[in-house]
Amino acid sequence: MAIDGDLEGAIAAHLAAGEMTAAATAALRGMGPQILGFLSMTLRDDGAADDVFGHFSEELWKSIATFRGDSSFKTWTYKLAMHAVSRYRRDGFRRRGQPLATAEVSAIAEQIRSQTAPFRRTEVKDRIARLRDTLDPDDQTLLFLRIDQALPWNDVAAVISARGEAVDVAALRKRFERAKARLRKLAEAEGLLGD
Repeated sequence: MAIDGDLEGAIAAHLAAGEMTAAATAALRGMGPQILGFLSMTLRDDGAADDVFGHFSEELWKSIATFRGDSSFKTWTYKLAMHAVSRYRRDGFRRRGQPLATAEVSAIAEQIRSQTAPFRRTEVKDRIARLRDTLDPDDQTLLFLRIDQALPWNDVAAVISARGEAVDVAALRKRFERAKARLRKLAEAEGLLGD
């Protein structure tokens, strides 16, 4: 799902005008549900996803003024989300339960959580999601970014390399094809694909 051009323009206009609070609010309201879905898929724990989403929201709020436009805004937000996941995995116990720095960020994050919480799923989507869960977490992230979010390959590489390791786009494409093939094989075995 591509970021809405109007949202991208509104964020850019707020940033150009020096309206950081308005830019962060627009970004969280516009991108928040996608990011929360990404965190839920990545962490496979709604409580952890909520916690990491809160930290992501705070980081976006604090660092939006540093967005230089070197990548798309969507890619930049996913990089922030990957950093939040990495920090959570490195030191999750210490960071859990810390309140967000501002009430405004906290209120927006809670609103997004409550609106996004009841994910609408069909039985087939649930079965595919369970099959995806059997894949390596990195493969799940790769499929999510490329298929669900339709990020270009360079952006997928930028998000994945946010963990600190350099990622080759050609190698990423090969890994993507292998992950798709494994998922397809699992779906065929479950009878989810037609003849």
